[in-house]
Amino acid sequence: MSKLLKLEEAALFLLALLMFEQQCSYPWWMFAACLLLPDLSMLGYLGGPKTGAYVYNFFHHKAVALAFYFAGVWFVNEPLVFIGIILFAHANMDRVFGYGLKHITGFSDTHLGKIGKECG
Repeated sequence: MSKLLKLEEAALFLLALLMFEQQCSYPWWMFAACLLLPDLSMLGYLGGPKTGAYVYNFFHHKAVALAFYFAGVWFVNEPLVFIGIILFAHANMDRVFGYGLKHITGFSDTHLGKIGKECG
C-alpha cells in the first residue's frame, strides 16, 4: 500500500482516539485492552476460508464499525459507541500495517494484496 494511503489510515486511527476521548467515559486502558479483540474473528477460519473471510471481514469493515457507532449515538448507548470506535480504530490500524479485507481464497489474499510468508 502506498505511503499516502497508510498516512490516511493513520489519521483515521487518530480520529478514533479523539472519538474515544470525546465520547467515552471508559478509562484509556480499556481502549488498549480491547483494540485487538476484533482479531478474534480469525476463529471464523475454523469453518473454512469462505466462512473465515465473511466473519473476519464483518468485524473489520469500517461501515460495520460506523453502524455500531451511529447506533450507539442514536440510542445514547455508550457500549455501542465504544464497540464502534474499537472496530473503527482496529480496522484503520490493520490497514496501516497492510492487512486488508480477506478474499475467500485464503487468509493471505486481501484487498490490499498478498500478506504473509509467501509474498516475501
